[in-house]
Amino acid sequence: MEQQIYKGKLIQFHPLKIAKKEQLTKNTFSLEFDIPGNLQENFKFEAGQFVSIKFSAHGQDVINDYSMTSAPYEKKICLGIKVNSSEGATAELFRNYNVGDELMVGEPSGRFTLVSKPSEFRTIVAFAAGIGITPVLSHFKNILHTEPRTRLFLFFGNKSSDELIYREQLDTLAKRYGDRLQIFYFFSKEKTADQFFYGRLDEKKLNLIINQILHLDDTDEESTIWDAVDEVLICGKGEMIKSLANACYHHGIPKKNIHFELFEEYNDDIYPIEKEFPLIENVEVGFKIFGKEYETFLPDNKERILQQLLIQKFPVPYSCKSGICGSCECYLEEGEVELLENEYLTEKEEAQGKILACMSIIKSKKIKLNFDLS
Repeated sequence: MEQQIYKGKLIQFHPLKIAKKEQLTKNTFSLEFDIPGNLQENFKFEAGQFVSIKFSAHGQDVINDYSMTSAPYEKKICLGIKVNSSEGATAELFRNYNVGDELMVGEPSGRFTLVSKPSEFRTIVAFAAGIGITPVLSHFKNILHTEPRTRLFLFFGNKSSDELIYREQLDTLAKRYGDRLQIFYFFSKEKTADQFFYGRLDEKKLNLIINQILHLDDTDEESTIWDAVDEVLICGKGEMIKSLANACYHHGIPKKNIHFELFEEYNDDIYPIEKEFPLIENVEVGFKIFGKEYETFLPDNKERILQQLLIQKFPVPYSCKSGICGSCECYLEEGEVELLENEYLTEKEEAQGKILACMSIIKSKKIKLNFDLS
């Protein structure tokens, strides 16, 4: 076992052997790992989570996060991975590691999860684009296995049919659970027989989906399927998430029921910020990270904490700057901040004094933070 500080948190890594490797499309592949008996407890996970993989690329150690496509009941770790560039680290992972090789795999993590409700009648809608299907596939397999009363709708966007990954698995699920699962494929760069399925998944497409697919509800003649939606899952690039999350919210889905997972660095807010704050100038900031103490002054509180610390080139961990990934999670030990809407922290964690630096506005002349959570 190896331990390493990663994104401000202590992640436990274990050597696991690759049991299966498969190329899915020209730029995606899957990895499956053997989990020895003594590590079964360490690798228990919830649907929608990811693992961190540590490997060597271009002579350096790299740590990347990859979402699992396997469901918890399958008791194995299966990852869907996209190679964005032939020169990138993930391309090295594909080229240099094969069945039988060991990789350092971090214990499962992530908040893109749902509370299981096997005794309830639920309607869950998911939107995914490209490799964003990976955690959604994990969710859908798990829900179909554990929630006999839940019905699912998947809207899956890709550039073309050649780039559509896991189609065989998805179609098999749709055939097996046809009474509870419907899947719709959309293509942005390939003409479709029905114009409805051509184009990107965005606010305009959601309006059409609500009006033409999620309209008549066989279980309740007085309402629509959209009216019955309990949870929404969105996974893909930032602009897609922003467009769909806001559209779902404006169509009546509470923000707490809209869950999203980001598959790239994204620096914009998902939801618009409508609140104004009193101006505070020359703010004293002290913080601890990776065991070191830092002190600085910020000119004012017009920008959020993370953004200002990054401008001053402090080594603060981040990935999304949008309150999704949790990389900049820290304790507020002194002072006052306003924590804006985020997809990561629970109410219990907020009550314990945790904040996300990327979503926090300073409200006092002095604050003290601790990024060392472990």
